[in-house]
Amino acid sequence: MHRPRTSRRSLRSHRSVRPCTTSSPTPPTSGSRSADPTTRLGAAAVRTTTVVIGAGHGGLAMSRCLSDRSIDHVVLERSQVANSWRTERWDSLRLLTPNWQCRLPGYAYEGNDPDGFMTMPEVVEFVTGYAKDIAAPVQTGTTVTSVRRTDGGYHVTTDHDEWQCPTVVLATGAFYVPRVPAYSEAVPKAVTTLTPMEYRNPDQLAEGGVLVVGASATGVQIAHEIQRSGRPVTVAVGEHVRGPRVYRGRDIHWWMEAAGVLDERYDEVDDIVRARHVPSMQLAGSPERATFDLNALTGLGVKLVGRLAGIRDGAAQFSGSLRNKCELADLKLDRLLDTVDAWATASGMDDATPPPHRFTPTAVSEPPTLDVDLASGAVQNIIWATGFRPDYSWLDVPVLDGKGMVRHDGGVVDSPGMYLIGAPFLRRRKSSFIDGARDDAQDLIVELTRFLDSQASPSRHDITGRWPRTAPQDLT
Repeated sequence: MHRPRTSRRSLRSHRSVRPCTTSSPTPPTSGSRSADPTTRLGAAAVRTTTVVIGAGHGGLAMSRCLSDRSIDHVVLERSQVANSWRTERWDSLRLLTPNWQCRLPGYAYEGNDPDGFMTMPEVVEFVTGYAKDIAAPVQTGTTVTSVRRTDGGYHVTTDHDEWQCPTVVLATGAFYVPRVPAYSEAVPKAVTTLTPMEYRNPDQLAEGGVLVVGASATGVQIAHEIQRSGRPVTVAVGEHVRGPRVYRGRDIHWWMEAAGVLDERYDEVDDIVRARHVPSMQLAGSPERATFDLNALTGLGVKLVGRLAGIRDGAAQFSGSLRNKCELADLKLDRLLDTVDAWATASGMDDATPPPHRFTPTAVSEPPTLDVDLASGAVQNIIWATGFRPDYSWLDVPVLDGKGMVRHDGGVVDSPGMYLIGAPFLRRRKSSFIDGARDDAQDLIVELTRFLDSQASPSRHDITGRWPRTAPQDLT
């Protein structure tokens, strides 16, 4: 695929909150900065400088940057490397970003299809290949059950061992637990309900109609696939971001990167809290490079309704704001294309690319449907494409806000020596993409190194002023 470059499960049984985990322990690599000695806490703890929790692309990007600075560390992974890509995606899913945009520190896609989109097995191959290429000190099959502050930094407890370290990187990802509304409990038991983590393909659905709740990238892709399988689909549409796959002859991600949209920083936007909750753009990585917006869905026969506001007396109730939501998404798309066109003109690309154009406004039928009786048999399945949230139930450090999100400033967590990677708009608009982890990790390693230097005492340095290079060691 590429050549690495070195330099009915119902909602009632949907995945519960679980500890973050990592497989049989493998020893970390040796050689790098060592934390100050600490006292033994309970069972013998292994001392290292940095514990990275999560061996997805973000955690591995941090591992590469730590190794480049000769900082000893371990990467704890609850299952296997790239586990989410292996086990928590539907069968036909491909990356939303083109292959050429799959870039990590010291590693990039170099296959023969740069404008294509990786399948999930190909993503797993890419990420595991990276782990091998950088010799990441990954300890798989290990569940992190607690992280807490100590005088020496942090004490990390797992189901296999314990670690003591001055720095911790949270790399478990933002898409860990499906966000399912509380009113989902009112869905009649006869209706099959699934989250995107449980959905694999249309064959697992009950015969009959399907209601897809949510119209971001996940919702439109699943709705498209199910409609083509022959089942009637209705999509409940709330706030969404419309986007074409191709514009003026190039992938929209090419334009967004070239025009600097994807590199917009978290400290450059007016409302970063809102920016971090914007839904993913309605894109799909199809081999045909097709656009998967709402017009494409209605062209297949999909029915659009407003946001699902609740379920009362067995009836799904929809907002009457469908037209307004669609008009707002159309307006924001035009603004994005204005930005692209202005950059193309300023860069002298107008003569080399097709002329600017605008897309047909989203078609909305009148009058809008405001309710559906879920006991009528019209809807036999519901897919909750309503987003995801992280799970930090194992994080015993007071850094979570009222919604369970980590408080941070560009990935620097509100606790000395703790860092976050992989969250939406962490440092840049592209932070949630594979490519975003590359730049974010390179920024965060500067912050982490600066912190270590600020904590170093003269007695911990050798005559060159550098930290001693030692392997992680047991505290006795």
